[in-house]
Amino acid sequence: MNSKIKKMWALASVLSLCMTEIVSAQNGVTGLNSATTSLKTYVAPVTNVTLVIGGIVGIVGAIRVYSKWNSGDQDINKELMGWGGSCVFLVVSAVIIKAFFGLT
Repeated sequence: MNSKIKKMWALASVLSLCMTEIVSAQNGVTGLNSATTSLKTYVAPVTNVTLVIGGIVGIVGAIRVYSKWNSGDQDINKELMGWGGSCVFLVVSAVIIKAFFGLT
């Protein structure tokens, strides 16, 4: 009789563990949904900051290229491509961030 009670307690504890896992899995889904909505609120400010940084980099790059051009430097093409490429990258990355989160 004693071993039978032990087996029943073991079975009850295993079943209670299984029920706990099912309940916590359902709470995880709501947690992920709330995290997704919370993260979507940060997408617009991050893309705006990225575009502002791209604008600042573009202005600084334009000033550097202009000053090199006026000083007679022959190697402005490399400078122009570097600064222009970084501006294009920042603008495209802002668009990709919005598209990744479905906020286009």
